[in-house]
Amino acid sequence: MLTIIDKYILKRYLATFSVMILLFIPIGIVIDVSEKVNKMLENKIPFTQIAIYYYNFTVYFANSLFPIFLFLSVIWFTSKLANNTEIIAILSSGISFTRFLRPYIIGASIVSVFVLLMGFFIVPAASEGFNNFRYTYLKGNGKQLMRGENTNVYRQLNDNDFIFVNSFNEESKTAFNFSLEHFEKDKLTYKITASRIKWDPKLKSYTLYDYTKRTLGELNDKIEKAPEKNVKFKFELADLTPVVYIAETLSLGKLIDFIEKERKRGSGNINTYLVVLYKKYSVPVSAFILTIIAVAVSSMKRRGGMGTNLAIGIAIAFSFVFFDKIFGTLAEKSTFSPLLAVWFPNIVFGILAVYLLRNAKR
Repeated sequence: MLTIIDKYILKRYLATFSVMILLFIPIGIVIDVSEKVNKMLENKIPFTQIAIYYYNFTVYFANSLFPIFLFLSVIWFTSKLANNTEIIAILSSGISFTRFLRPYIIGASIVSVFVLLMGFFIVPAASEGFNNFRYTYLKGNGKQLMRGENTNVYRQLNDNDFIFVNSFNEESKTAFNFSLEHFEKDKLTYKITASRIKWDPKLKSYTLYDYTKRTLGELNDKIEKAPEKNVKFKFELADLTPVVYIAETLSLGKLIDFIEKERKRGSGNINTYLVVLYKKYSVPVSAFILTIIAVAVSSMKRRGGMGTNLAIGIAIAFSFVFFDKIFGTLAEKSTFSPLLAVWFPNIVFGILAVYLLRNAKR
């Protein structure tokens, strides 16, 4: 059962965290508007699209900076408790420091569950809307940039089929210098080539221009040619070059399926997708670690008051975000383990949390 003190601290924990988010999000929106208003006016973007963008921006922004908001909110209200000698009174009544932490851990659990569910279901949709708007309206040549590298695209569709296109145009749904090779037991059985391939969304099929199919035989090869031919394949042109932020836009189940499909295709972006997947679990865990660090740092009454605690807190919070970004990028751009890269900040700051907690108990 929660005592009156538990309820008091838990209420302050959740209320301060909520107020911190509500204070900083409008500031983020104002800064974003000031930077992008000229682009929005130039492109004559409808107000409804802008309103939807800023809803998605709010979710995306809050999720990205959640560790900083949480850490600073705990530092803030715990420092106030310390300055008002409330913590001294609580501990002097016979309550241990570990018991004093209980409402903080309960608060961190509530926030973690909320962040976890948001990461699974709400943030992906917001991320898709946020990034689509940026690449469509705000970035020069954004529609090409959102597809990443769209020249000399080579993909493995399954265990037997490999495709290659020299270049790919998303707007016209057209690829050039197309070839498909089919293997059976590591032996090439047939190859299809075309100078151009165009996707027809209505017929759910492809039109191949200058179509050639060469079927290999033991003695003679069979060659089939046509100036134009409709063919159905089990892939869409968009699958050749998925948007660069595709992993961020998928819910948990779809993301796991997508990673497995891309792994079979031999995609070179697997590490990027794995970083997004692992972060869905690591970010909620960071709520506990940052909460313990914040309480340990701010529970003591210091000569500099709240200002000293906030300065220490801001330094630690930005160090955490720095580690998170550096190791995430390292995993995406190298062979560094994505699992280790994502969890490394939690491991380092978890050790720091244990050290600070032991000192705080003294």
